[in-house]
Amino acid sequence: MTAARPPLPPFTRETAAQKVQAAEDAWNTRDPHKVALAYSEDSVWRNRDTFLTGRAEIARFLTAKWARERQYALRKDLWAFDGNRIAVRFQYESQDAEGRWWRSYGNELWEFDEQGLMSRREASIDDVPIEESERRILGPRPDAERGLTFPLQ
Repeated sequence: MTAARPPLPPFTRETAAQKVQAAEDAWNTRDPHKVALAYSEDSVWRNRDTFLTGRAEIARFLTAKWARERQYALRKDLWAFDGNRIAVRFQYESQDAEGRWWRSYGNELWEFDEQGLMSRREASIDDVPIEESERRILGPRPDAERGLTFPLQ
């Protein structure tokens, strides 16, 4: 049996925000195996046009993602929550193999099991090319910015 990943549902505003920040922190490590531990063994995903099932597939997907999306840095914001579900908006920036910079905007729908593991994730993401001088996500969120909503532009 997998250990519980608090906070557990049903979520309050405070515990939903904690869950979102924990996800942001984990994804900013770019460690696919660490990140995959937040998902149930049978977690199902839709990420853009890719459908995945299970931690092993998630870890393989994230390994390939972070090989392509260099210098990946992410911000997530709580959008809504209810019971065992959380909606998130996010932005991340990355550089491709040709040296071009991108800002990716997205929305995620999350559903959690009783152990606090994410059992379902649906992500819709759009990519916008940016100049390096337009970057504004420069690594993990500094402590002084925790709890603040990240601006749209």
